[in-house]
Amino acid sequence: MSESALTTPDKTAAAISAVGERVIAQLRQVYDPEIPVNIFDLGLIYKVDVDPTEAGTFDVKVEMTLTSPNCPVAGQMPAMVQHAVKGAEGVGEARVKLVWEPPWDKSRMSDEAKMQLNMF
Repeated sequence: MSESALTTPDKTAAAISAVGERVIAQLRQVYDPEIPVNIFDLGLIYKVDVDPTEAGTFDVKVEMTLTSPNCPVAGQMPAMVQHAVKGAEGVGEARVKLVWEPPWDKSRMSDEAKMQLNMF
């Protein structure tokens, strides 16, 4: 087995991790207009999948929810998230799926978000 065959999976894993970190940084720039905390720390992002493409970029799939199905920005938020994800270096395609299961609750929030909203 060649040396490149041994290092390719490690390099790919490192690249996937780096893109994932950049995507999360982008998600932390998206805010629910009614809540002064970013959607990642609010716990609205359930899943981020990063897959390498043959073109050398990475396709990203995001599963997210909203604090309520009646959220006034329900129609706009997935597009806002998609735009943010596409802004991460290395991202090719970005797909966002809005899910309602499991339902969001405040236990999904980061400690920083809980402190910011005084929800301890």
